Amino acid sequence: MEHLTPLKIAGVTGGKYIGTDESKNAVIRGAVRDNRDVTPGSLFICIRGARVDGHSFANNAYDSGASCCLAEQHIPDAKGPYVLVDSTLAALKQIAAYYRSLFDIPVIGITGSVGKTTAKELVAAVLSAKYDVLKTQMNLNNEIGVPLTLLALEEKHGAAVIEMGIRDFGDLSILAEMVRPDIFIITKIGYSHLLELVDLNGVLRAKTEAFAYMKPDGIAILNGDDDLLKDYDPGMRKITFGQNEYNDFRSSDVRTEGTESVKFDIMTGNSKLPVSLAAYGSHLPVLAPAAAAAGKLLGLSDEEISRGFTSFSTVDGRANVIRTDKLTLIDDCYNANPNSVKEALISLSALPGRRVAILGDMINLGEFSEQLHREIGMFAAQCGIDSLVCHGEKALYIHEGYKEAGGTSVRYYPNRQELMTDFAGLIKKGDAVLVKASRGMHFEELLPVILGGSPGHNLN
Repeated sequence: MEHLTPLKIAGVTGGKYIGTDESKNAVIRGAVRDNRDVTPGSLFICIRGARVDGHSFANNAYDSGASCCLAEQHIPDAKGPYVLVDSTLAALKQIAAYYRSLFDIPVIGITGSVGKTTAKELVAAVLSAKYDVLKTQMNLNNEIGVPLTLLALEEKHGAAVIEMGIRDFGDLSILAEMVRPDIFIITKIGYSHLLELVDLNGVLRAKTEAFAYMKPDGIAILNGDDDLLKDYDPGMRKITFGQNEYNDFRSSDVRTEGTESVKFDIMTGNSKLPVSLAAYGSHLPVLAPAAAAAGKLLGLSDEEISRGFTSFSTVDGRANVIRTDKLTLIDDCYNANPNSVKEALISLSALPGRRVAILGDMINLGEFSEQLHREIGMFAAQCGIDSLVCHGEKALYIHEGYKEAGGTSVRYYPNRQELMTDFAGLIKKGDAVLVKASRGMHFEELLPVILGGSPGHNLN
């Protein structure tokens, strides 16, 4: 296939190549924005951030083996070639869109208010039974992460699974124009980014922008348990998934074994596929049928799909289970919105022993924030959560909702240091403890303290 070179990048972006004739046709393999991630052949993207200007690290990138840099300004005493453009971010998107067009492989795009990363891991696990799969790494699901992911495509890849996250109207259009998915999965229309998207209908509009960038023979895989997606017409073939009987792919007979595994059957037509996932969470039987649907569409056999599921594992910060001889800790700190918190509470409620939920603010819920936080507290009480611990300005309403619904064991901490000091009295030996809040609350900082890292902390 055709390879990227500095000269090709200049042509695609309308930029100016600056360098020697010898370097203009150097093969470029992958792109990075952090010079510490450079490997031989990389394209280093000089991006100006709020605190750091990538242009200052261009020569470090050359020292690490970068073939070329993409820059918005001249690089003094450059040790290698670079392409000068008006905007490195805009140029990065142009390069990614062009590079994606060189690959004739199935590309699966995934979005949703909750469950994007889990769905991405499930789909990639299934497809890995037949293909060498490129998948989104870490949280590279935005306007910088998506093009960097696309530029990691290699000739060996037989399929790509791209997670696509948004905050506002138009964001998904920008991503989809690069990704051009053949199959597009939407996991859920939920309460997220309401400051920008206003309400659930706004979320639906934003999450469905991708369909305008798909071919007529593209396929939508939508959560049929979701009230808005169930009746949504994407203008192309639609397959539904979930747990309700009317879905094209659905899970049934769900059996959980504590935090060790969840087992269920995936039904489609008259076919039944037994599935066993070595993971934890009530969301898994909802999302796994989407992965099975993608596998079927791409020609995998039942045996391959089943084998693919066995390779699935969770990502740190998302229902990640940490077991010690004193407690079971559910690290779900990566992010939170009302839908994901409710799923986490349902999962926690199914565990044996005393169930403790440590919950913090859910950010960016706009005018619905107080109501939605209060509803989470009420839901926790209705789920039978034995003890609730709340921290954060908005978490006060979670605390109040829990009490309003009849919950009795609840503590609210406006001060984080006081909370961390109090853990010894809040958590007992044998507890199952959920820790969840929006990413901006930095609840991951609580984990080592809960596990015994604070002075005076000793589980009874």
